[in-house]
Amino acid sequence: MTVVVKVGGARAVNPAGAVADVAALVDEGEDCVVVHGGSTAVDETLDELGEEPEYVETPRGVVGRFTDERTMEVFEMVLPGKLNTDLTAQLRADGVDALGLSGVDGGLLTGPRKSAVKVVEDGKTKIRRGEHSGKIESVNDDLLESLLADGYTPVVTVPMVADDHTPVNADADRAAAAVAGALDATLVVLTDVPGVLDDPDDPATLIERAATPQELERVESVAEGFMGKKVMAAKEALDGGAASVVVADANSENPIRSALDGGGTHLSPGVLGEVEA
Repeated sequence: MTVVVKVGGARAVNPAGAVADVAALVDEGEDCVVVHGGSTAVDETLDELGEEPEYVETPRGVVGRFTDERTMEVFEMVLPGKLNTDLTAQLRADGVDALGLSGVDGGLLTGPRKSAVKVVEDGKTKIRRGEHSGKIESVNDDLLESLLADGYTPVVTVPMVADDHTPVNADADRAAAAVAGALDATLVVLTDVPGVLDDPDDPATLIERAATPQELERVESVAEGFMGKKVMAAKEALDGGAASVVVADANSENPIRSALDGGGTHLSPGVLGEVEA
């Protein structure tokens, strides 16, 4: 079994438990790929540089980052630079032969660039140009499989590389989904809540699993904000070939093992309307 672990970039997420679990799984002979984001650290770095991150609203009401050229420079500095290096070093300190990669390295994550986006400003829909983001359409799974076969644990982050060979931003949850799909892996998405909750303020309302389209509808109806993006990524992972997806608490004891043993919210390929083998 290959396990792809998405480690959240939120300040409330402590990666120590995930690092220890990856080390244990690798020691037992399991193949692991770690994917991480770091949007919070990008915002903090922009603030230190005296600049403000810019968020825009799409006509569909989704709020997301506008990545201009300067912000893209900070992404390249923070994610593959500091955060990827630090996480790779943590894993190596725990005995994992970790190897850090951005989506640009070896053409790991590729797809078309979105150089312009539709945004809503003052109630009007406008076109904003100068966007540095893209949609991952291809994963160099041969590269990942070669590294895994050689005993390495890839530690992956954005940026991706666009079809014009430009490094651009991409959502880290969707990057993890693309990797899990390409490797037919189990995807564990670690975040700062126990999973998908019926009531976001009550951990006791955890939805433990979804295996049918109807159960997926229920999950989607309560997954608001950042959790909505994670459920979208889960669907993309399953559609791409992932064996299953778990959204679980990064701060629980043994978070990956707990997720694989039934903790968190489990989504299986049946949510897409397919017949499970």
